[in-house]
Amino acid sequence: MTCIASIEILQLDLPPPVPRSDAIQSFVTQETPIVRLHMDDGGSGTGYSYTIGTGGSSVVALLKDHLCPRLIGRDPALIEAIWRDLLFATHATSVGAVTSLAIAAIDTALWDWRCRRDGQPLWRAAGGAKQRTPVYTTEGGWLHLSPDDLVRETVAAQQAGFKGAKIKVGKPHVSEDMARLRAVRDAVGDGFEIMVDANQCFTLGEALRRAPKYAELGIAWFEEPLPADDVAGHARLAAASEVPVAIGESLYSIGQFADYMRLGACSIVQVDVARIGGITPWLKVAHMAEACNLAVCPHFLMELHVSLTAAAPSAAWVEYIPQLDAVATSRLAIEDGMAAAPDVPGLGIAWRHDELERRARSRHTIS
Repeated sequence: MTCIASIEILQLDLPPPVPRSDAIQSFVTQETPIVRLHMDDGGSGTGYSYTIGTGGSSVVALLKDHLCPRLIGRDPALIEAIWRDLLFATHATSVGAVTSLAIAAIDTALWDWRCRRDGQPLWRAAGGAKQRTPVYTTEGGWLHLSPDDLVRETVAAQQAGFKGAKIKVGKPHVSEDMARLRAVRDAVGDGFEIMVDANQCFTLGEALRRAPKYAELGIAWFEEPLPADDVAGHARLAAASEVPVAIGESLYSIGQFADYMRLGACSIVQVDVARIGGITPWLKVAHMAEACNLAVCPHFLMELHVSLTAAAPSAAWVEYIPQLDAVATSRLAIEDGMAAAPDVPGLGIAWRHDELERRARSRHTIS
């Protein structure tokens, strides 16, 4: 039986290639915990997660002090058993971002190892529904951009072949949001999808006020309109709004997604593979969404989600925000507005290990 023999834990800081801001925060740097699993037969797997500026060292501490020592000597093929054992070992700190992000780094490394061992790409090993998924961009829709900049960026995305673009909303008055969105809609026409993202900044009353305005422009979805823990508010908004309500990037457990689905509080499920705790629970949420006839349009992490959306029948979009260009040679393959899942064994990420070592802020070994 193959066993996990040793584990490396790294933390990197990856500044975004362009300034990123929304209604509640600016994305200054991406703290990136990385886990490398080494097996006693020479096999290995690399996984990771991320934060958007704070908490990375806490994720690493949880990995180093509590989670990774439990893996030594385990059979890496038992991915489901390991995921559940780690979840219950951290019962006192679940549900929460730090715990989910730490478990995700391990779980993605286990899947990488399994796929490499079996000579399979992740999208096939995880389901193999289809290899190509429509792709939209968020990279030119940040809240600090002027209407002219938004139009220029969105038209460029349309010309580059993207099938849609996300625009951040949450300006002090609805008229400001509408001026920005109208300028973009007039420039790209009706056949190009526009999504809006409020990043949880609105009260229920303000979201109810703005949703009909957004509907006038044929908006594809209204993302994170309210604080993520206001499930009842989302249910009221979803019942009243012609624009589909999208949630998920700020949910950290399968049960939280189940609550939203039971109450009809969303139409778009944006499960994030890092924030849900890895590939293992991501697939559970995606299949639960399929059973509820809801679309899965995951948040961020395009380098992983391109394969997971290809694995799941319910997946409708990949979100384009480059994350790993500085530390990987692989790139998202896009043709005719469709993102193609990589066909190489493993997660499909070609790491530059020399660059990982150079950028490591901290480094730990467990054996």
